[in-house]
Amino acid sequence: MFDNLTGLGYGIITFAIIIGVGSIVLYNFAGSQACTSGFTWNSTANNCYNITNTSDTTANAGTSYTNVNYLLGQLGTSGLAGWTPAIIAFAVGMMFLGAFFIKGGRNY
Repeated sequence: MFDNLTGLGYGIITFAIIIGVGSIVLYNFAGSQACTSGFTWNSTANNCYNITNTSDTTANAGTSYTNVNYLLGQLGTSGLAGWTPAIIAFAVGMMFLGAFFIKGGRNY
């Protein structure tokens, strides 16, 4: 049973790393697609600003930014990562139920 829990732990860690790295990559990719010509991405403020006049900001534009930002939301808490607690609870519950069923079938 503890071997199964170890495997589940490694799976959860791998799952968290994939979500974390994927979120960072998608956020930076969205930033690179957000700005039009003459503007540059400001990751702190999450918007585009004019290269020559830094007080001139603009909203993020383009369908590329919109689509990548949507994918980022689906990977984050409103999507795949939001299901993580339910997946963990289900997996652990199934392991305990399996252990009880296996033990119930033995005659000692």
